[in-house]
Amino acid sequence: MRVVIQRVSEASVVIEQKCVAKINSGLLILVGIEAEDKDEDIQWLSSKIVNLRIFPDENEVMNLSVKECKGNIIVVSQFTLHAATKKGNRPSYIKAAKPEIAIPIYEKFVNCLQNDLGKEIQTGQFGADMKIGLINDGPVTIIIDSKNKE
Repeated sequence: MRVVIQRVSEASVVIEQKCVAKINSGLLILVGIEAEDKDEDIQWLSSKIVNLRIFPDENEVMNLSVKECKGNIIVVSQFTLHAATKKGNRPSYIKAAKPEIAIPIYEKFVNCLQNDLGKEIQTGQFGADMKIGLINDGPVTIIIDSKNKE
């Protein structure tokens, strides 16, 4: 699994002119899923995300997690995070899992995040044409790949 985590002061997801998700302070998480992703990837990433200390404390030092500051989360599926661009100018998405594999993994990931955060999170809709709005706070953007635990 590969995620792009953005600390936001606000974010929203619109599908067919209808707002389906909206948060204020928190995280917008774009997630790309590979067929090889397992429960260990889900659990490791979920724990890493909710405990990642990227929110400012009283001294304006990034020392608090989304869980500690009671922030919110929106998760959006994004297969393009697995784009291979080595050959030519047209990206290949061969590493991205097909929907029949990706959807159950995505749903498990959302449930795991909700359990780890201790509250409901919002989502886009898997496979939909979504319009994502956000104000990146900081800016803070972090990329994490469960296959490359750096």
